[in-house]
Amino acid sequence: MSDSLTSIVVLTKDRLDLTKRCVESVIRNTDIPFEWIFIDNGSKDDTIEYLQTVQNAIVIQNSENKGFAAGCNQGIVAASGKYIVLLNNDTVVTPGWLSKLHMWLKRVPSIGIVGPVSNFVAPIQRVDDAVYQSLEELDAYAEKRSLLFKEKGFYPHRLTGLCMLFPVELVNRIGGMDERFFPGNYEDDDFCIRARISGYTLWVAQDVFIHHEGHGTFGGRDITYKLSSLKNADKFRQKWSVGRSAFEIDQCGYNPSDIVTREVHFIPARHVEKL
Repeated sequence: MSDSLTSIVVLTKDRLDLTKRCVESVIRNTDIPFEWIFIDNGSKDDTIEYLQTVQNAIVIQNSENKGFAAGCNQGIVAASGKYIVLLNNDTVVTPGWLSKLHMWLKRVPSIGIVGPVSNFVAPIQRVDDAVYQSLEELDAYAEKRSLLFKEKGFYPHRLTGLCMLFPVELVNRIGGMDERFFPGNYEDDDFCIRARISGYTLWVAQDVFIHHEGHGTFGGRDITYKLSSLKNADKFRQKWSVGRSAFEIDQCGYNPSDIVTREVHFIPARHVEKL
């Protein structure tokens, strides 16, 4: 395991156009050592052929859609870096994104997971006044925002899985993504809650902005996103209500801190999801 290497784990399922755009943005805007770990969940287009042309990349090809959590776990197991980034293939990163995220992990030892702000994400990380009109204007907007919010951020109650940086040691302690949340939704909530229960904090880096298209990692229209969310909300509710008072997820969502406060002690037999 390299102490200076970050493994960027990207899941794909069709939408080669989005994947190419994401890969090109990372290559263009990343200034520290990294490797690629691509997990393809059964693409029918030319995604695999393209991924095999990307330098310094491991490509894992699944014959069927194993879901977001299982794919991420495959990538984490294959990674050689001391740090992992889970990055959606429908994102476009901006100059210095990764080094700025790393800065927060180095500065505040209690931080277990750090994420950026974006245009299309849960409200806690959303920038509602993103003023770029096209991707050609994105880098300039992001750099201006980075200066305005230089070294600023805050502790959120959860992070969204479109882009999360964390050390491998976090996974060694709390386990990987919970694969019951197939094909996707709530696995990132669950991961963040386990990190917090185990004593880590979360961080939103306000000086890192990335563009997010939205739902591209799920393979376009192959999966009904809303139906997946509803089913996994019920699984999530059942998991975190076992042996405890039940909680509800209403139209306003839920408060992750209620769960963290209730789960006073980190219990590996209950909380850790083995890879």
